[in-house]
Amino acid sequence: MQVRDIPGVQIVERQCFTIPWSRGIFHSELTKNDNAFYVVAELDGEIIGYAGVWIILDEGHVTNIAVHPKYQRRGIGRQLMEAITAFAAGRGAVRMTLEVRVSNFVAQDLYKKLGYEICGVRKGYYQDTKEDAYIMWKDLRLDEKWIDAGN
Repeated sequence: MQVRDIPGVQIVERQCFTIPWSRGIFHSELTKNDNAFYVVAELDGEIIGYAGVWIILDEGHVTNIAVHPKYQRRGIGRQLMEAITAFAAGRGAVRMTLEVRVSNFVAQDLYKKLGYEICGVRKGYYQDTKEDAYIMWKDLRLDEKWIDAGN
């Protein structure tokens, strides 16, 4: 993702989240956060999804992932997750983590298919509804695909 992608990302963000990130937050992530990596999915020049990860020591923390509702359930979310996981593994991450709404069964299903497991709960995590979030983890060392990615 580049700064010029922010307007397209914000369209997706507004379609997917009740409290979308601002232009300023995305700009800061792209220009000031050396630990952040963001990727976009495009179709015919239109941004239809994006994902981001922070690298914190030996962990990758998924900050955001969103696919425009018109393009969901087509494997785009999986591709975005694979892209940020590859980046994180290449930077030495051995584990990945994320938070997901307890009511977001579609996302939970994707994450479970990718090898994530629910390991805890953050009570009242989401500001808009005070909904709880599941904390999910994936150990990259358990998947041959990622074992040598950091070397």
